[in-house]
Amino acid sequence: MTTTTASTVRHGRTGLARQLSALGVERGGVLLVHASMRAVGPVSGGVRVVVGALRDALGHHGTLVVPSFTPENSDTSAHYLDRVRGLTDRAREALRASMPPFDPATSAAPSMGLLSETVRLTGGALRSDHPQTSFTALGPLAQQVVAGHRPDCHLGEDSPLARLYELRAGVLMLGTGFDTCTAFHLGEYRVPSPPRRAYRCVVRAGGRRRWWEYEDVALDDSDFAVLGADFARSGGGTLVRTGPVGSSASRLLELAEAVDFAARRLPSYRTGAVRTDRPHPLG
Repeated sequence: MTTTTASTVRHGRTGLARQLSALGVERGGVLLVHASMRAVGPVSGGVRVVVGALRDALGHHGTLVVPSFTPENSDTSAHYLDRVRGLTDRAREALRASMPPFDPATSAAPSMGLLSETVRLTGGALRSDHPQTSFTALGPLAQQVVAGHRPDCHLGEDSPLARLYELRAGVLMLGTGFDTCTAFHLGEYRVPSPPRRAYRCVVRAGGRRRWWEYEDVALDDSDFAVLGADFARSGGGTLVRTGPVGSSASRLLELAEAVDFAARRLPSYRTGAVRTDRPHPLG
């Protein structure tokens, strides 16, 4: 009896760039990327090759943007609450005391995934200053994207999301679902009188580590998967392009269209049901 083992396909930079272009990634454009390297599958050369393919598809005049969020330095985030569940008061305080202050030059963003971290560490990349929801950009419009990110505005008008809206950026969900579509959060800010809540994180001020508490819109991504499915069906199903990138099923859409859809639809989704006390993964 003969046993045949299927060979594992390893994706390369040229093929990935070709797939990205076929999906609709435009040369010279601005692109916000959420990625699952596991979904992309094995790549010859690893994650750096995927970053290279994205830059190839965008061309020299294109700008690549990724989230570099840091829920790890907040004690109001779902990430923190998961870490301290079951700990004693003493152990919890020891954990809080060990949490480093945010530094845009050095703070890692491990929960954002390997591709985002690789972009953050690429020479020439620029990062916004928000201690919880920073973005990293790479390309000629990077400074325009990340500048002026107010520390009390996670993902609203004084954040890179609003700059991406103005730049008519695309959003690529590279093997990820609509639950990761950060663009929808800008829609949360644009609904009438959005609910607000308190956030707290570790920062450095005057050379000293300190806890900082501030108020901002109550972020809630619990309905983004449903919102995204409705968005994909709207416009006769033409607003979201789908196709393979590596081994992944990926989606490409226009950020402004997603934001406008969220701003219109979220009030009807959440009437009487907004949970302002629900910890968000980010803060």
